[in-house]
Amino acid sequence: MNEAHIDLEAVELELDEELLDAIDEKAFKDHRENRDAAVRDLLDEWLKAQD
Repeated sequence: MNEAHIDLEAVELELDEELLDAIDEKAFKDHRENRDAAVRDLLDEWLKAQD
């Protein structure tokens, strides 16, 4: 994925309840309840799956 043209400082997402539950589960299990780290991890997994 070519990201050279992307120049964003912030992105706003609307998440459904199922995805929020998955984030909370991953945050609790893998990231010592750090929700931000869980979101970054899940986004990274999704981006790699798009390649």
